[in-house]
Amino acid sequence: MKTIGVIGAGSMGSGIAQIAATNECKVLLFDNNPKALIKALEKLENILNRLVQKNKINQLQSEKIISRISTVENLVELSSCDLVIEAIFEDIDVKKNIFSELDVICPESTILATNTSSLSVTSIASSCKFPERVIGIHFFNPAPVMPLVEIIPCIQGSDQTLQISKKLIDSWGKVAVIAKDTPGFIVNRIARPFYGEALRIYEEGIANFETIDYAMTEIGGFRMGPFTLMDFIGNDVNYAVTESVFKSFYFDPRYKPSFTQKRHAEAGWFGKKSNRGYYDYSSEELRVITKDRAVLVSICNRILFMLINEAADALFLNIATKEDIDLAMTKGVNYPKGLLKWADEIGIEKCVYSLDQLYNEYKEDRYRCSPLLRRMVNSKSKFYS
Repeated sequence: MKTIGVIGAGSMGSGIAQIAATNECKVLLFDNNPKALIKALEKLENILNRLVQKNKINQLQSEKIISRISTVENLVELSSCDLVIEAIFEDIDVKKNIFSELDVICPESTILATNTSSLSVTSIASSCKFPERVIGIHFFNPAPVMPLVEIIPCIQGSDQTLQISKKLIDSWGKVAVIAKDTPGFIVNRIARPFYGEALRIYEEGIANFETIDYAMTEIGGFRMGPFTLMDFIGNDVNYAVTESVFKSFYFDPRYKPSFTQKRHAEAGWFGKKSNRGYYDYSSEELRVITKDRAVLVSICNRILFMLINEAADALFLNIATKEDIDLAMTKGVNYPKGLLKWADEIGIEKCVYSLDQLYNEYKEDRYRCSPLLRRMVNSKSKFYS
């Protein structure tokens, strides 16, 4: 593919444009806000300059990358593209309108991709007369840095569209995993307990934000604790994804949003970008951490077993292969281990016992154990032999 169209000049769109241009593709970057296009190019030049200073690329390479990116202010100008990737905000009606226009503008050979993180690719494709060329290609932020890309075929999509898309993503040096078109795909579905159960532990008064974060980094080996990570992502963004997944799964209690996070979002306490989230970034606040190892282990295990349960259920429902599930969580959100491999190490029986303890205590459906884990206990099997 020689020409790539990117719709949306925000951080994700400009990041995808950078990847494509770095891989010697001509890029046409569209946004209906001309100021956003100017800002995107300025930001990209600054990023490339820093890469030159760090000797990651040389000055000539930087100039060539920039020269391959052109901005356009009309969708019609994307008619020459081999692939168009939409990377705008998560509003399915707006996305469907864009794809409906692209379906008319672009020749039938053009692949139309959405970078949605949780919305239905099938629904987006339904707005097109040629839905077989529509696919989900979900990058993770920041796109040039994060290796994972989820590829999501819609039910109307052709195998040719899938194979061409995967081949392209592979050629860009990314780690591609294939996911079924269900809410949240792999990562944004399986990762929900990392945030949701941490919030629940806080709401029950078991521990404060600092202690829960400390438990997950020091005991679990995660790079960031859930509250630090939510502040980094943005509570507005993270809450919106949780709410979207919750509604899309017909209000399954496993994905129930938290009032604590909702109130933070309503208060404008988005995290680092607003200088206030679960932590106050405008001052050197004193962080009090409970270092009772039994408490820390209990917190870590509760969140970890919920994550393992979600990963097992994704495999049970054929969302992705076990290899792609583990790859997605290590490469997409930097988990220290693949969750299914981790379950093998802990012991499937221990995972089921711990989940049953939570269910027996709370009698809430959010703690129901995946049927796959129960079957594996009965058959004394593992995810990996």
